[in-house]
Amino acid sequence: MDVSLSVWSGEFVAIAGLSGSGKSTLLHVLCGLDRPTRGQVLFEGHAPSSREQWARLRAERIGFVFQRFHLLSRLTAAENVEIPMFGVTRSPRARRERALWLLERVGLAKHADRLPGALSGGECQRVAIARSLANAPSVILADEPTGNLDSGASASVLDLLTDIQRREGASLIIASHDTGVTSRADRIVRLLDGRIVAPAAAGEAPSVAGARQP
Repeated sequence: MDVSLSVWSGEFVAIAGLSGSGKSTLLHVLCGLDRPTRGQVLFEGHAPSSREQWARLRAERIGFVFQRFHLLSRLTAAENVEIPMFGVTRSPRARRERALWLLERVGLAKHADRLPGALSGGECQRVAIARSLANAPSVILADEPTGNLDSGASASVLDLLTDIQRREGASLIIASHDTGVTSRADRIVRLLDGRIVAPAAAGEAPSVAGARQP
């Protein structure tokens, strides 16, 4: 992958490209799940130097929404949302209260005690979004968040993500080939075979997260 990318605080960036172009890999590199073979990844101007530092950042500052939800089937919606708070929020009561509040924000307050198997695909994705917000992240990464949803559920999930991004002032980075997603972004970064093939918007600003691989 040959990428140099900076993301502004509060910006909505869409990572576009065909399957296999490197979209998911780029997201994984940006949050430390994968390590670049060359170059470095900066978070607010600093390069985390260990897996432990990246794990702490993911727990406290970065939310990740997976395409296939990755909810634990034996835990309720509320319990799934609580998972990222373990080790960050010590009080069981505080974790439960925040999980219920987040589920209310995504329109699932009445489904807090349901297992994932009793929820629709769109509802599972909403639980996954609530989980990504558990620790009030400053950056939200989403990997094809509408890829497994019908058009109605896709629009609803995208509305929710962009509303949260505006309200919280978080940076939102979505990897998607869905034109419904890319058309609403502040900036589109197009990938082909691991390279940026379309220029980013003109002008630079202090970055929230960056990947630099010369």
